[in-house]
Amino acid sequence: MSRDRKIERALISVTDKTGVVEFARALADTYGVEIISTGGTAAALVAGGVPVTPIEEFTGFPEMMDGRVKTLHPLVHGGLLARRDLPGHMAEAEEHGIRLIDLVVVNLYEFEKTVASPDVTFADAIEHIDIGGPSMLRSAAKNADAVTVVMDPSDYQVVLAEMAEHDGATTAETRRGLQYKVYARTAAYDSAISGWLADQLAATGNLPQDRGLAGVALSPLVEVDPEDEAAQREVLEGMAVNAEAWAEEPESFMAVPLMKQQDLRYGENPHQTAAFYRTPGAPEHSLVNARQLQGKELSYNNLLDTDAAWNLVREFDGPACVILKHQNPCGSAVAADVTEAYDRAFACDPKSAFGGIIACNREVPLELVEHFADQNKQFVEVLIAPSYTAEALERLARRTNLRVLATGGIDAPTALEYRSVDGGMLVQTVDRVEEDPASFTVPTKRQPTEAEMTDLLFAWRVCKGVKSNAILIAKDGAGLGMGPGQPNRVDSSLLACQRAEEACERIGVEAGGFVCASDAFFPFRDNVDTFAEHGVTAIIQPGGSKRDDECIAACDEHGIAMVFTGTRHFRH
Repeated sequence: MSRDRKIERALISVTDKTGVVEFARALADTYGVEIISTGGTAAALVAGGVPVTPIEEFTGFPEMMDGRVKTLHPLVHGGLLARRDLPGHMAEAEEHGIRLIDLVVVNLYEFEKTVASPDVTFADAIEHIDIGGPSMLRSAAKNADAVTVVMDPSDYQVVLAEMAEHDGATTAETRRGLQYKVYARTAAYDSAISGWLADQLAATGNLPQDRGLAGVALSPLVEVDPEDEAAQREVLEGMAVNAEAWAEEPESFMAVPLMKQQDLRYGENPHQTAAFYRTPGAPEHSLVNARQLQGKELSYNNLLDTDAAWNLVREFDGPACVILKHQNPCGSAVAADVTEAYDRAFACDPKSAFGGIIACNREVPLELVEHFADQNKQFVEVLIAPSYTAEALERLARRTNLRVLATGGIDAPTALEYRSVDGGMLVQTVDRVEEDPASFTVPTKRQPTEAEMTDLLFAWRVCKGVKSNAILIAKDGAGLGMGPGQPNRVDSSLLACQRAEEACERIGVEAGGFVCASDAFFPFRDNVDTFAEHGVTAIIQPGGSKRDDECIAACDEHGIAMVFTGTRHFRH
């Protein structure tokens, strides 16, 4: 059973010696901890006045093979792995002269730094693969009920502070947190090694074609049958990052294991190789878990656009439809039912809707299929929804190439999103519209009407899915005009207004009475002046510009109501 555990014996063997002498001295002088150490670490501790038991004296076996073998010994791993709550383990430890180790302080050979050097040789890289270090870390972390394991110098003071508070002991809660850090680090370490080896093999043309899980090798953590996909998936899910904890304090080391979902014909362009992988902890109704009911194989671009459309349509509680093309929602609407929502979304921009993605947040009925397939004769790449009626599926089957995806329901998107950059990875919490309208402020003289406020909230959710600089013009629950991705916001504003007016002319409604959403603040009042010229009566935006006062004054001059949300929703 987990409880506070007093530290009486520690094994210290580190590459990064930052703060280790002071830490070890505090352990020995304040708490009488016996310090066991190896090689260069032992020499540094002795030079710092810390009494040390050399590892060869502890094991009765010399370091050998140029230091390759020194801690790989039953007296070390037995002392780490013995369960204190099992009499049988304790009896065997006594029988074999195994002394228990309560604290392990280890960090690893600098493999990543070594292979970053352009002059590194293959032999030198191999020698910088740590074996004993990860072995001790994993053994200690596995027995975190009894053993404290520290691999990050920043945790030295954490452990000392806890020992001071608990009479030389650590708590189970702290040991569990340190346990997690160890496995995150060793997984990242193995991932760096496997990635480097893959590069070496690829350079010779000998990289194996079927490598199973990517991102991190699972074998150091568990034994998984490479042919057992269900077992691999179970292990993968067990390695999900705790997104809430990550948001509070991003990890120093992250390993994101990936399991191949499917090969793709090619990437963004035909000359690019691509595959689709799943990450651990994917929500039940996310794109990676959707069932493809019919149609051609999904392409790289299909998946990108479908993901954007599905994430956006999930923002709405009522029936909604989003038609998306090239990562931008060219049609969006809410209505009393999902078919009406589709009709209104399609009317926003029929030309751009050709070859797009349709995403619905309700079951798709036959009527909706008839509207896009027979009435509008719309070419659609992908249709994604929670489910479909039997009649709808029967009609969809006549479009054999159309990719039809069923998610089985609706839930929140994946909590963390990852984006690769040259030589690295960007990680952030996913962007959601979670702000409470009660927290919004209205700095203008005129307050938005109830109808305007309803449209503003709709536009605010859709605008999040438009590429920045993003402007969305809406009216009566439909996104009539979109200004995406322009280098300056006034061009986005003008483009969105012009498209909204074209949509009104096309569908036979009076232009004007528009609301506008902007994903970020207006740097100048010229945006407001543009909106006023094109019939915008209410604006929603984050606020926070140095020239907010000028924009507010412009709104007051034109009789426009403006709402500040205090939250920005960039999408690059």
